[in-house]
Amino acid sequence: MKRIVLLFAFLILIGNVYSQQLLTLEECRALAIQNNKNLRIGNEKIKIADADRKAALTKYFPQISATGAYLWNEKDINLFDFNRLGAAGALVPQSLKDVLRLDIENIWLGNLSLVQPVFMGGKIISYNQLASYAKQLAESMNDQELQNVIYKTDQTYWQVISLVNKKKLADSYVELLEKMDSDVSALIAEGVATAADGLSVKVKLNEAEMTQTQVENGLSLTRMLLAQLCGLPIEKPLALADENLERLPLSVTAATEATADVTEAFMNRPELKSLDLATKIFKKKEAITLADALPNLALIGGYTIMNPNSYYGFKNEFAGSFNIGLMLKIPLSGWWENTYKRNAARAETHIKQLEWENAREQIELQVNQSIYKVNEANKKQIATVRNMEKAEENLRTATLGFEEGVIPVLQLMEAQTAWLSARSNLIDSQIEVKLADVYLTKAMGKLSTDVNSKKE
Repeated sequence: MKRIVLLFAFLILIGNVYSQQLLTLEECRALAIQNNKNLRIGNEKIKIADADRKAALTKYFPQISATGAYLWNEKDINLFDFNRLGAAGALVPQSLKDVLRLDIENIWLGNLSLVQPVFMGGKIISYNQLASYAKQLAESMNDQELQNVIYKTDQTYWQVISLVNKKKLADSYVELLEKMDSDVSALIAEGVATAADGLSVKVKLNEAEMTQTQVENGLSLTRMLLAQLCGLPIEKPLALADENLERLPLSVTAATEATADVTEAFMNRPELKSLDLATKIFKKKEAITLADALPNLALIGGYTIMNPNSYYGFKNEFAGSFNIGLMLKIPLSGWWENTYKRNAARAETHIKQLEWENAREQIELQVNQSIYKVNEANKKQIATVRNMEKAEENLRTATLGFEEGVIPVLQLMEAQTAWLSARSNLIDSQIEVKLADVYLTKAMGKLSTDVNSKKE
């Protein structure tokens, strides 16, 4: 029976291990991109814009249409009223009556028409260029959303790693205080320590357990958020590849000052591309508005067939003819209205230009801020590593002194608190370096699915 219980417990343990999906940062990015609804909507918008672009291209070609009609009439048309002749009218031969009667009881009509634009004031060219810009704009906006998804995924991923390390720290600190509580209780029983010392340890232990609970809750919620970003069930256990790292490696730029080319950021940032394309779109709207005030010239042609027909006398049979010509349309009364529309279009273009300039200034500010953050984070990481080394040595000395009875409980607790603070600061600084690098990469417009990509 005991063996069965042990086997059952082993199987549960193995099941828990394999139920956890170990994900790298690159895999989290790929999942987030694959399952993000906004990106999928963006892809559909690109398809719509591409279809609109192809539809605009058809405006260069002739517009051909076919029309058919049938009409039934209750009465025919007689060109002469023979009833006015009285009895003499009745003697008129039937053939003469048939000649003077138009048989229009059944009328059939068919028409095939062609309209080939010759000059539309530049509207067709502008419309095609606008549709092309619209597709590029949809792609650029999707790229911007892609960068946001990657940035949010990276940020959440490293927050999970931070909380995992914070949980390990909280667990070890609780274990340390539990051991210390046991030791102090033994010392109190021996008369070496006071009840106040024991109470101080218990207060610290309670605080540590509360912190431990808060970290566990925060970690669970952040894991759920990351799972949601990756499109995974939030109740599914999710483990990350970097969770087992005891200490994240120092940044490769820690020893040097980070720099960045703002001009490169201007070229890469999708926000600027989107606003630039939007400006071009509104310029084309200006051109289309102007085209509405210019003459339009088109070549027209067609073929008409009808029954009855009157090409060679009135006959109840199908016959048709071709026609070809030019159609000129000159707007006259709408000139003033069109002027106001063009002024409105110019104002919209100017708005986009101002937004582009404002975005350019904001991007320059973001790049400079991100450089400062990277440099500050690197320096902070170096400082926290040194502080951690000192705190570890101080705790080691205080622990030895306490065990030998030359250092009081409060002094040991101060050393433990200092070590806890130093360790927590080290974790924060390591995650801050990672996030600062991600922020700089985003500010430069270089975020991609490749986590190993280097900044040029």
